[in-house]
Amino acid sequence: MESRENTEFVPSPEEIKDILSKSKVIAVVGLSNDRMRPSNRIGKFLKVKGYKVIPVNPNYDSVLDLKSYPTLLDVPEEIDIVDIFRKPEAVGDVVSDAIKKGVKVVWMQEGIINIDAAQKAKEAGITVVMDRCIYKEYDIHFMRH
Repeated sequence: MESRENTEFVPSPEEIKDILSKSKVIAVVGLSNDRMRPSNRIGKFLKVKGYKVIPVNPNYDSVLDLKSYPTLLDVPEEIDIVDIFRKPEAVGDVVSDAIKKGVKVVWMQEGIINIDAAQKAKEAGITVVMDRCIYKEYDIHFMRH
């Protein structure tokens, strides 16, 4: 596992707050129907907080009562954030699809580190948040005041 000390792909607190404030549509790659999985809990949380959540998981037709798509490229609308709940070795393909889709932000959840994929996204002009939990960041910036 690569070091958590790599801060190149961790935007400043102000930038993270800005990302979460301006974004409306979040595609959650790897969103599971299993209520015990972090992706399910966080997808539900984002939905409750008013984001349009788009499940991306080829194993399901729907998740959280929302239509699920097999890949990002199958999603018929613009996406602000791609929130990734996949193993680090699967992130490269997700980033390639995110680049083709023209997303603004690629967010790799806490524990997910793929420097090569992050660099590829950054070179394509996509903001990268790596190894951070979107729920925890939302909590820090909007629920503790």
